[in-house]
Amino acid sequence: MAAHYTLIMGTRNWSSWSLRPYLAMRATGAPFDEVVIALRRPDTRSEILKLSPAGRVPVLKIEEGGEITTVFDSLAICETLAERHPQAGLWPADWRARALARSYAAEMHAGFAPLRNALSMEIARRLPTPDLASDVNADITRILEAWTDALTRYGRDGGFLFGRFSIADCMYAPVVSRLRTYGIAVPPIVEAYSERVFALPAMRDWIAAAQEEIDGGLPTLAGLF
Repeated sequence: MAAHYTLIMGTRNWSSWSLRPYLAMRATGAPFDEVVIALRRPDTRSEILKLSPAGRVPVLKIEEGGEITTVFDSLAICETLAERHPQAGLWPADWRARALARSYAAEMHAGFAPLRNALSMEIARRLPTPDLASDVNADITRILEAWTDALTRYGRDGGFLFGRFSIADCMYAPVVSRLRTYGIAVPPIVEAYSERVFALPAMRDWIAAAQEEIDGGLPTLAGLF
């Protein structure tokens, strides 16, 4: 009997960490249930704690053999899916490319706090470009250089960072969205890559659901502070 997956996520328009394993989950082709917890509400943390010992989303519940395994943290979920669904090719087959892809994914997971703080994810919106501090510009420069290098070396066969869609693309998809939301200029090779990310059926479905959240009364940033 196949495992039963449930992916617990936060508000789609905002939750960059939830988008990452969602894209990986979709790439496996395995069916899964979705549970969305509204973020930035008084009861958000208490609702998450009912499902996650870390008190954060995303969370993946795997029901198999009469037991439920809880996986929390975006990168841990992606790694678990890569192990359980090797046919999805969520890491590059070549060990050198795989090592670099893992390095890129870990760099995103651990770093770029200035960018994430200054350009919060608003995936279904277009917002004015804010004044960017030097550390934010440094993050953007590093990311664009890394993407350009990966696309030049590996991206010809498939058009993603390491050719075929991988966890590296999952980890950076929210940044792709942030650069578009805030109108950040990117070189042509990155613009073409961004278009491929936005063309993914999973990405289109996520953005459509985020737009429904907004249409249903999700507050704007101005209404939150």
